[in-house]
Amino acid sequence: MGLGVSILLVAAGAILAWAVNADVSGVNIHTVGWILLVVGIVGAVLSMIFWSTWAGPGYWSRRRGPGYVDEGPPPY
Repeated sequence: MGLGVSILLVAAGAILAWAVNADVSGVNIHTVGWILLVVGIVGAVLSMIFWSTWAGPGYWSRRRGPGYVDEGPPPY
């Protein structure tokens, strides 16, 4: 889940938890809103944690050591 989806879930959850005053039989809208709010916040936190640790393709192969070392001209 990306950061955009997390923000969408937080917004939808906040609307359902605090702004909707409808009664639906069999479903508690406020509970669904709180669930979406919590899932969105957890998703946003995890997304930011993994986003900050992502280094991109080839990061570990470049970090192993120097691939080419110029030692000067060959001896004669």
